Amino acid sequence: MGTPPRGISDTGLKKICQRYADKPRYVTLYDPKKRIPVYSAYSFKKTEGDRRVDYPWMYEPQLAETDGNGNMLPFPTGYLHMKFEDSQAVLDDYSDVVLYERGHLNPDQHQSTPHDRAATYTLTNVVPEIREFNIGPWREYEERIRVRLNNFCRGTAFIVTGVTTRGNMIRRNNQDRVAIPEDKWSAYCCTEYDRNAPHDVRIRFPSHAALAKNAKEGNSVHEMTVMELEMFLKDNMEVDQNLQIFYDNCISPSPLPVYLQHTI
Repeated sequence: MGTPPRGISDTGLKKICQRYADKPRYVTLYDPKKRIPVYSAYSFKKTEGDRRVDYPWMYEPQLAETDGNGNMLPFPTGYLHMKFEDSQAVLDDYSDVVLYERGHLNPDQHQSTPHDRAATYTLTNVVPEIREFNIGPWREYEERIRVRLNNFCRGTAFIVTGVTTRGNMIRRNNQDRVAIPEDKWSAYCCTEYDRNAPHDVRIRFPSHAALAKNAKEGNSVHEMTVMELEMFLKDNMEVDQNLQIFYDNCISPSPLPVYLQHTI
C-alpha cells in the first residue's frame, strides 16, 4: 500500500531509495552512525533461485553528497579516505574480518532480473553476519521463503528484513566502524495467495515472520507471526509501541478506492 513500516523512532536514520540503472529497486532505512541498514524493504520477484553471476560491490552516493543522479555506484579504485567513508561502510571494513561475511537483507535470490539482482550488491544492503549463520540457517530460510512465495503467492509479496544491534562493532584502525547485528529478522506480506494450499502453508498467509541470532551456535531460524516479531522488536529496537511493519497488518484489502490505485 505504498506505506513504510511505522514506529521506528531514531531520527538519525536515512531513507535510501535504492536506485540502479536509473530505476528505483527497493528501499533501505540506513544508520550512518552504525554504518549498517536497519532494514531493507522490497517486493519479491518469482525466480528459479539460481546463484548470481559476479556483480560488483557498490556504495551509496546519496549518503555522501547531494549531487549525482541518485544511482548506486561501484566503488572507484583508490577510493580510500574519500568523503563517503564517514557515512557508510566500505570494502576495507569487511576485508580483514575472519568471522563475518557480508549478509544481504534483500538477497539476490529473491530478485529475478539482472538489474534487480545487481542492485542488491550495495554495502548499504548488507550487515556483518557470522559465516556459519549466513551460509547455514539464514540461507536455508531465504530459500524456504522463495519456494513458498513462488508456489503459493498469487499477487505481489512484500518483504521487510532487518536487524537488531547490541553495541558490538567491527573496528578498523582503532575506530568503531560497523555495527554487528545481534538478531536478524524478516517478515513478508502477500494478500493474494492460494486459498487451496495445504493447511500448514495456508496458516503462514497472508503474512508471517522469522527471527534468528547472528551467532555461530544457537542460530536456528524461528518462524512466528508478524505480531510476535513486532513484540520482540519493541523490546530490542528503538521503536515506538505503535510499531507496525505492514500497513493495516497486511489484512487482505477490499478492492481499492480509485484514488489509491496508482500506489500499487
